[in-house]
Amino acid sequence: MKIASGLVSAEFVSRPNRFVAQVLINGQPETVHVKNTGRCREILQPGTRVWLGEPAAAGGSRKTRYSLIAAEKPGRGVINIDSLLPNRLMKDWLAASGEFDVVKPEAMCGGSRFDFYLEKDGRPVWMEVKGCTLEVDGQGFFPDAPTIRGTRHVRELTALRRQGIRTIVAFVIPVNGVTHVLANADHDPAFAASLQEAREAGVEIWHMACDVKPEEVSIIGRSVEQSAQAMVCGKDSQDTD
Repeated sequence: MKIASGLVSAEFVSRPNRFVAQVLINGQPETVHVKNTGRCREILQPGTRVWLGEPAAAGGSRKTRYSLIAAEKPGRGVINIDSLLPNRLMKDWLAASGEFDVVKPEAMCGGSRFDFYLEKDGRPVWMEVKGCTLEVDGQGFFPDAPTIRGTRHVRELTALRRQGIRTIVAFVIPVNGVTHVLANADHDPAFAASLQEAREAGVEIWHMACDVKPEEVSIIGRSVEQSAQAMVCGKDSQDTD
């Protein structure tokens, strides 16, 4: 998937809050929007090379001209941190795969909204997509900060599965060379417990590996967990809380 053309390279300086960052563009300071409200502390370090996209409708109510969408991590290459990208990638992958007869984004089930409603041979399938940018020693971890919403979604998928409905949690990993995600129990034990409960109930866990460049990201592989064996890891994510 083509992300953008004409991205601007910059140097990361600081992140005053989760919505904005300070960068240097050709040595000149600029405040930019950060398209990820997660911590991203192991990625956004002072001096890190980052890439900025300019909104098509710059100005208006926007207070910043650029959005920070990707960063370079030593030994890992480019990491895309745009939190909206995983769903876009998954939509394209589902459409291209032909695996499902119906692919409907942002669908309601009772009082909950899931990322995708799918159908296969007339049977419903519900999917939630989680983007993973936290990498430690080649292993992906999710989340990088507590996620009440993510835990709720996983528990709702588990409840549906116990009713006999097929459900999927898909981790999209826009980090080169990372093919699998473990629950980050140190940062969010509730999410880790919910994911393990989902696994044991038969919710499918997909891991979507990606090829990542500053201007283009694509899903290049999928692995599906086949057993209920525990995959929860308590490895510290190197944050400094």
